[in-house]
Amino acid sequence: MNRTLMMYLAVGVGSGLGAGLRYWMSMTAIEFFGSGFPWATLGVNVLGSALIVWLSRVRWQAFWTSGFCGGFTTFSLFSLEVWVLWQGELPWLAVVYLGVSVMGWIMAAGWVQYLMVKKNGCR
Repeated sequence: MNRTLMMYLAVGVGSGLGAGLRYWMSMTAIEFFGSGFPWATLGVNVLGSALIVWLSRVRWQAFWTSGFCGGFTTFSLFSLEVWVLWQGELPWLAVVYLGVSVMGWIMAAGWVQYLMVKKNGCR
């Protein structure tokens, strides 16, 4: 099998695994916390921001970053959830969710980068 086909296959399999885990986390979060706030999307996107920095330096990068992290995190669902919250009875919750999400993504990515530089001296 040629290298290009292997890369597409790696991204596809990684994406499927990431999306499956995201769906499981969504169902679990709804079961535990209810559906009033999108806890699962917030969690997977913050975790995904940390993971993508950490996994960007490992073998099988296409599988892990484009595939798994791409399937695991979701900007489209996040956008929909912000819109639904904004249109609901508590539009301020949409603003809070937006701010916490963006800051959480940046802080998670920065924290992992800091740990990697501290441990390995790599950038």
